[in-house]
Amino acid sequence: MALMSALQVNAQTVKVADSDLHGVWLMESMQFEGEKKIMCGKERGYSQFKYYGPEGEYACAELVMGKDGKCSVLPHEYGTYTYKDGWYSEMGREKRKDAIVWVDKTTTKGTWKTRHDIWKKQTAMPEKLRRYIVDCCKKKEMPADMQQLMKENVFK
Repeated sequence: MALMSALQVNAQTVKVADSDLHGVWLMESMQFEGEKKIMCGKERGYSQFKYYGPEGEYACAELVMGKDGKCSVLPHEYGTYTYKDGWYSEMGREKRKDAIVWVDKTTTKGTWKTRHDIWKKQTAMPEKLRRYIVDCCKKKEMPADMQQLMKENVFK
């Protein structure tokens, strides 16, 4: 509890511009209320990716590495975000002040439902990889004609 209070006080004194959010962020850890903290990364073979573009572009994906060493991108969503004066919204959802709380210039913490996350900004991720993951997220949404074909041929 004391650590959380210290982080909260520190986070509230960090001076950041709204534009400091721009770029790639990877989940460092997550903790559901009442459960043990889960560390992300190589040992777990799991992380989450978020991209915040300067014009409001937003992409989110799960990144997984299987026991065989093969990596996969599991697109979650692609759309827009807004962030102004600490108020954050993605995909048109309600703006929240606790969604992104700055710990320092490269670390944020936040709450989503009953999960508490820590995210780290990635400044060395190759542009080619960032583009690939964002493109995977863009393709998550199935076009209307494919939606109809799937309904007619798979879920008939």
